[in-house]
Amino acid sequence: MKRSYLFFLFIGLFVIRAPAQEWIVPAENGSKLSPFAFSDSTRMAGAVLYNLNCKSCHGDPGMNNVVKLVPLPPDPASAKMQGNSDGAIFYKAAEGRGTMPSFKNTLTASDTWRIISFIRGFNENYVQEIAKKLAPGASFEQVKLSLVWMQENNIIQVAVSALKDRVRQPVAGAELKLFVKKYFGNLPVGEVQTTDNKGIALFHIPKSLPGDSAGIVRLLAKAVDETAFGEAKADTSMAIGVPVYRPPLNQERALWNVGRKTPFWLLFTYFVCVLAVWGFIFYVMLQLRVLYKSDSINKS
Repeated sequence: MKRSYLFFLFIGLFVIRAPAQEWIVPAENGSKLSPFAFSDSTRMAGAVLYNLNCKSCHGDPGMNNVVKLVPLPPDPASAKMQGNSDGAIFYKAAEGRGTMPSFKNTLTASDTWRIISFIRGFNENYVQEIAKKLAPGASFEQVKLSLVWMQENNIIQVAVSALKDRVRQPVAGAELKLFVKKYFGNLPVGEVQTTDNKGIALFHIPKSLPGDSAGIVRLLAKAVDETAFGEAKADTSMAIGVPVYRPPLNQERALWNVGRKTPFWLLFTYFVCVLAVWGFIFYVMLQLRVLYKSDSINKS
């Protein structure tokens, strides 16, 4: 029995300790650099993005007012945060772990770099190192993505082209991601696909993919390597989903609806409470009347 207690105590300590273990970032990710130079404009944009996505847990930089989670989120101005490489911060923001959510489907790579630009503004000793342009990004300009629905096979064809020597040509070997745009982030469709020699990548669309009442789905295709291709992306809507009717929020009786659509149980509760209050008032008045009559009789 004693050994069993020791065993469960060990497991409990391990579970508590596990989330606080050091977060190891793969070397190839930790060495990643921003494709653009940090400036006042990127820091200002990063501040807005930070307040929307990060402040709720990491607090105000330098104020040490982080949320008490396990493990404790580091203050962006702290030595712990600033001790990370740019690539490490980017990786952790993109991938997430434990109570730290993943932002790779919510923020673009450029927006993540803008947040890092804002964070680095609290480090006086920081000196930025910018990524060098990679081929084919160094030789291609005005990268363009276009989407076509191949209805017979339920496949989205994404074609990538760019200007090279003033001639638009297909881009081979470009890694692409396809997302369905949702209210609270983007839902990835399948795995990363690479364009062939014709600059085309194919994404298979699930037959059960839900759309709006007309089956329309908002799609976002983007290049994975923003260092090479910049923020190349295509945002469009197509009727490729299963029509799904979602009643408006004010159609059914609910707490948030207008008075005439108040839930029946709430109306019943309200009237019962009103009757109870008036009943109590009437009872008190009746007792006062009885006392008054009793006092009058005693005096006479």
